Amino acid sequence: MKVNIKWMDKMLFKSEGKRNRYALMDTVEKVGGQDSSLTPKEMILTGLGGCTGMDTISILKKMRNMPDRFEIEVEAETEKEFPKEFKSFKIIYKFWGEDLDNEKIEKAVNLSQDKYCGVSETLGKAADLDFEIKINEE
Repeated sequence: MKVNIKWMDKMLFKSEGKRNRYALMDTVEKVGGQDSSLTPKEMILTGLGGCTGMDTISILKKMRNMPDRFEIEVEAETEKEFPKEFKSFKIIYKFWGEDLDNEKIEKAVNLSQDKYCGVSETLGKAADLDFEIKINEE
């Protein structure tokens, strides 16, 4: 796995992976950015949510227990002083749908966290990582 990061302008960077896929990263204006994209730390949270989300949906599909709607919130706390490393992560899984099997959803999330999601495994070694499951809550 490899990406190439290119400086575009001010604090805007472009990360390119294989097959010409890319993501932009920026920061707030107060530190020289344009506030036009996710920050690098937000990208870490995005990777965490995307990794476990893909696992969870894949497992639920095999279990024939697909939600009508699925969202993940990822929250993080950082230290106050530089380098402001992550202290904790919390993943909130939100499922909506009729006839959802709560046990299957819990099993799918636990399998992602305990067995499949390499991002969760890696970040969980660096900081506390917790999760919560919400079903049909608004």
